[in-house]
Amino acid sequence: MAYDDGKEAAFMLVFGIALLLGAAILTPLAVVAMRRWLRQRAIAEIRPRAVATCAGQPLTVTGVAAPGPEGAIESRLAGADCVWHGHEVLRHYWQWRNREDTGERERVRGCDSIADHGSAEPFGVVPAAVPAARDGLPVLVDPRDAQIEDADMCLQRVVGRPQRGVPAPADDLLARVKGRISGIFRGETIEFEYREWVIRPGDPVLVEGHVELRDGHPVLTAPPGGRLRIRHMAPDAAQEPPRATDALLLSGGAVATACVGLLLTLAGA
Repeated sequence: MAYDDGKEAAFMLVFGIALLLGAAILTPLAVVAMRRWLRQRAIAEIRPRAVATCAGQPLTVTGVAAPGPEGAIESRLAGADCVWHGHEVLRHYWQWRNREDTGERERVRGCDSIADHGSAEPFGVVPAAVPAARDGLPVLVDPRDAQIEDADMCLQRVVGRPQRGVPAPADDLLARVKGRISGIFRGETIEFEYREWVIRPGDPVLVEGHVELRDGHPVLTAPPGGRLRIRHMAPDAAQEPPRATDALLLSGGAVATACVGLLLTLAGA
């Protein structure tokens, strides 16, 4: 009987030591997983210090637009408060062409873009849960030559060409157009169409770009050989923050294994 008790105690001791060794292996894995999750969560919350660790790498963040270092700006055509604005001028015209079936000439309507501009002032992107960045200036977005998707159209105005004997329609937008009006002016002009889009402070956005450090602060810019992508999203389209499933499982496994191993070791000693 004493022999059996000795065997059982030895088995418990050996098994307990094995569990403690397993816990020793799981513990650093749990620590690494927890650190990885904390970093991913900090990046998902668009914390500048965490985003700065991704310098030189591609990154996608989801948050809300915020004014940049110079504050909110004003769109050129509509005068709307925003963090980014872009406008385009279209020229509608009549032109003649030959029909493919009969060869007869017919007059058709055409359209050309004669001006296109997007603002270049940097703006911020912050998590939707807080109105401002936690540690100073928010992560910035450099929108120069960016691909903007689904921005709100704040203005669309059509101005007809002057007709003989008819007072010319008021066109106060022409002087506000940024840059030079250019293009091939073919056919007979019908009208000019002005369109403007904006991203306002607080609008939900998704930004895909390249992390660059400027004076030690992270800025999302266009990747080498590509374009920065900024997409205006619906409020309910925000991405969920990363979950700590792996970190919690490893941590729980390490703690449970250590506890059971310690009990068995003490019981078998």
